[in-house]
Amino acid sequence: MAKKDYYEVLGLSRTASEDEIKRAYKKLAMKHHPDRNPGDASAEDKFKEVKEAYEILSDAQKRSAYDQFGHAGVDQSAGGGYGGGGFGGFSDMFADIFGAGGRGGFNGPRPGDDLEYRLNLTLEQAVNGAKIDIQIPRREVCDSCHGSGAAAGSTAETCPTCGGHGKVRMQQGFFVVERPCHTCHGKGKVIKKPCSKCHGEGFVQVKKTLTVSIPAGVDEGDRIRLSGQGEAGDVGAPHGDLYVRIALQAHPIFKRQGDTLFCEMPLSFTTATLGGEIEVPTLDGRVNLKIPAGTQTGRKFKIGGKGVKSVRSGRQGDLICQVTLETPVNLTTEQQDLLRAFEASLLGKGATHNPKEHSWFDSVKSFFNDALK
Repeated sequence: MAKKDYYEVLGLSRTASEDEIKRAYKKLAMKHHPDRNPGDASAEDKFKEVKEAYEILSDAQKRSAYDQFGHAGVDQSAGGGYGGGGFGGFSDMFADIFGAGGRGGFNGPRPGDDLEYRLNLTLEQAVNGAKIDIQIPRREVCDSCHGSGAAAGSTAETCPTCGGHGKVRMQQGFFVVERPCHTCHGKGKVIKKPCSKCHGEGFVQVKKTLTVSIPAGVDEGDRIRLSGQGEAGDVGAPHGDLYVRIALQAHPIFKRQGDTLFCEMPLSFTTATLGGEIEVPTLDGRVNLKIPAGTQTGRKFKIGGKGVKSVRSGRQGDLICQVTLETPVNLTTEQQDLLRAFEASLLGKGATHNPKEHSWFDSVKSFFNDALK
């Protein structure tokens, strides 16, 4: 049976780019891989077909020969799977696209992974700085086998499959592929008597207590890096890093936006009308705030230098205090009568005690007059 056109197999045009070839192969290989289609012979055949097409079209020289001479221009034995008819799992099926993987393998011992820890702080801790102990779970080299994975009195042995190289070579026509050894996973060693503590892994999970120094002024989302406090790497490789990400707890009085603090203060009817002073809380004590006569609800007052000192610029932020007029409640009959008498005194001809009210009613009157024209 004549072979199908390789471009047709991958569903591509003859002008397809390298990236388009790679994407098409990945999609089709995932779809037809035998691991996903157990017992389906047609899927296995399709997978081999897709693999063969990719091996030709992803190689510049082979693709050029194929474009000029068709199947006659390339080695007919170039396809056929992963040597010996076997198939790797999903963890390694795309190693030829993205580079050979496996711990150890081609690039030597793998450094430890970075970790991230979310640290909840009070506003006071974030503003003033603090030292806080945290406990993190992380991977450490097993102290029983010192990372070898082998039980006491035994050692890891040279892998019989790869001869200790950690990789194997597979001949596919005139094309040679090197991949991590599936027996030792690229380590070059196999363990026949595994360590009872780490079960041959060479690593154990532990809980590590660390003290984190929080600089004054940190904000939501800031990260503090603790070098070398991440997970252990392979033997001979460094630890990863630990990143402590800052999260701020809600505060009962203040809200924070950058280096500025905001608070809302209730203001009595009398103080708003006649003026006076109120006490405003800050993070380092109380301050007196002068309220001018006739202050309206919602007015904002800036108190300089009572915000947060920036951890980056060192600039001291401000505190913005917004006053909210508080309506008296639970009035006695006498107090209600006094208020009614007071209100009546404000309604004299030409009175201008409620400028916003008069302005609003004037706007409403103008609106209806215009609507009726």
